[in-house]
Amino acid sequence: MTSTNSLEPESAPGASHAPGTPARARRSPAGSAPGLPGRWRRRAGLLDGVLTEIGQALQVLDGTVSHDRAYPAKPARPDDPALSADEARHAAGLMRVNHVGEICAQALYRGQALMCRDASVRAVLLQAAAEETDHLAWCRRRLDELQSRPSLLNPLWYAGSFGLGLAASRAGVPYNLGFMAETERQVEEHLDGHLNTLPAQDHRSRQVVTQMRDDEIGHRTTAENHGAAPLPAPVRAAMRLMSRVMTTTAYRI
Repeated sequence: MTSTNSLEPESAPGASHAPGTPARARRSPAGSAPGLPGRWRRRAGLLDGVLTEIGQALQVLDGTVSHDRAYPAKPARPDDPALSADEARHAAGLMRVNHVGEICAQALYRGQALMCRDASVRAVLLQAAAEETDHLAWCRRRLDELQSRPSLLNPLWYAGSFGLGLAASRAGVPYNLGFMAETERQVEEHLDGHLNTLPAQDHRSRQVVTQMRDDEIGHRTTAENHGAAPLPAPVRAAMRLMSRVMTTTAYRI
């Protein structure tokens, strides 16, 4: 069995050895153990990627994942109208759905990138995943402001989406990108719907959702510009069905 990680000796510049000289007879650099090369180069393998993804998943789920951009909601003003209890509950339900959507997007894109063999496409997927961590942090902060909580089923959403990303990555680069483009298209529709149903005076939630929607449009456009192929109609329908189950459940749980 071949290990997914390996250590390779790296020769010192200009070093040479007589043909047939046993490795143990070669002179070791000062300070190194006799018979061992002075420097080693480690090649990352699949196990490294899996361990990295486990660590990322834990950070996403416990809310400690790092993010870069500032919170898009402007500070509340004293004269801003207060939300009623029902309005706050509804806004929190929608922001919880959005938070779950970002959990799923993070898992989906990282799953796709893990098995993608095209370096340029992998970079596109990881860049989109990095921007989704901003959305994740924004949604979590808005939930805190509304005195609510994330979905209790987030580990399930993450695991399912990561597995879906792994499956999508095996379909080839055009469909891998097509999956990203269709995901973003459906998310755009959800966010537009939320902007229509959020309480009119909930300016902070609206600012967060608007920035998220604009970012998702950019992700879709990037995928299309890199050669995304349209997904078959049954796949798109299945994605919509799964999304409906997720949004209905996450609104309450």
